[in-house]
Amino acid sequence: MTIRHDWTRDEIRSIYGLPLPELIFQAQLAHREFHRPDEVQMCRLLSIKTGGCSEDCAYCSQSAHYKTEVKREPLMNPAEVLKAARRAKAEGSTRFCMGAAWRQVNDGKEFDSVLEMVRGVAALEMEVCCTLGMLTESQAVRLKDAGLTAYNHNLDTSPEFYGDIITTRTYEDRLRTLAHVRKAGITVCSGGILGMGENEDDRIGLLEQLARLDPHPESVPVNMLVRSEGTPLAEAGTLDPLIMVRTIATARILMPASMVRLAAGRRQMSPEAVALCFLAGANSIFTGEKLLTTPNPDFDEDARLFENLGMRPLQRA
Repeated sequence: MTIRHDWTRDEIRSIYGLPLPELIFQAQLAHREFHRPDEVQMCRLLSIKTGGCSEDCAYCSQSAHYKTEVKREPLMNPAEVLKAARRAKAEGSTRFCMGAAWRQVNDGKEFDSVLEMVRGVAALEMEVCCTLGMLTESQAVRLKDAGLTAYNHNLDTSPEFYGDIITTRTYEDRLRTLAHVRKAGITVCSGGILGMGENEDDRIGLLEQLARLDPHPESVPVNMLVRSEGTPLAEAGTLDPLIMVRTIATARILMPASMVRLAAGRRQMSPEAVALCFLAGANSIFTGEKLLTTPNPDFDEDARLFENLGMRPLQRA
């Protein structure tokens, strides 16, 4: 299979709209060429600095613009973070992700602490990922030198719908941060959120943006909106899980070598819907009771799911 970076929106629309059995079949062909179909990478995501973010992302319970149940907490101590990373590794995770509710990274003591965390997790021989907001070129280089494997910076949705969700940061700001990450030699983790009131063409537009990046993001997280009281999207409608399946399958076909991560929202999906996502080409999940501030299946629940499906965690990244 040839990896392409020149996908058009019309081509993506024709793939997304295939009858579901055919779409999943095509996704499976792509998946099996680049990945083992019975392996799923387990990742752990920890909020290392919670709440008080100056961004106005309409989906986010950590935004200072909204009154939510999330309480502002300071940056964690590196020793606490390393303790959590060791536990995640013991439970089978090969990738440890750290998220801070910042609009952008500011140089100083807090960033120095994050660099210490990155060095510590890297020493555990785990993949290390951070999501810290916007980065400058020099900050990306410092993270790379500390041992960072990947940087997460989601595009969230299509360029056309983006302004309905966020006004404090532009789409170009996000693409600029991804360019800084790529230039520093760090792999890119970028995806989006479904269920925010977008239409089908917005989902196709998001996939177009990701699939036209050269190289593709090595990691593509697909999230289902987890509604949070107090945010503008608290009353958003329920997303049909088959939209998640279609989006994942299309992403797998467009970006066959990437890790497609079934991220937030698994609590809202049945085991059968999650199984369909794996059939569609998802080959990574986030484990642990929380993803930043949103609920997630616990470790034992995931272990039962893997056993029932005859799948196994990826043993080494």
